[in-house]
Amino acid sequence: MKIDDTEMGRRIYGSNGGAPPITTTLGGEFVSLADNAIEIAYAGTPAFLNPAGHVQGGMLSAMLDDVTATLVTSTLAKGERCATLSLNTTFLRPASAGRLLGRATLVRRGRGVCNANGELWQGDRLVATASAVCMIVAL
Repeated sequence: MKIDDTEMGRRIYGSNGGAPPITTTLGGEFVSLADNAIEIAYAGTPAFLNPAGHVQGGMLSAMLDDVTATLVTSTLAKGERCATLSLNTTFLRPASAGRLLGRATLVRRGRGVCNANGELWQGDRLVATASAVCMIVAL
């Protein structure tokens, strides 16, 4: 189910509602957001392919970083932002050019640190997973 990106953007990023440039670069489109979970679809473009013809691992990591950090951002109060402290990525199989679905779940929401898990799917195949630790930063 695709939902209105403007409405979702306002909920996550405030009144400006615009996705950050990295989400746009990755072709990110919001799919769903619940209290402790989010889904964002990404575009594995030909520009992201390595010499073997698969989406380069760094781009997959960027997608996982984006989906987990976006989920954490959705939990923050006005005037707070998050910064990724660590991202542990595991690659399970190669990804081809095309649509990838990022899913993240919130494991723990502390006062200063959040833990989230991410998954990246291509069709019915799990491509990569990640465990993220994000720090909450007051502006």
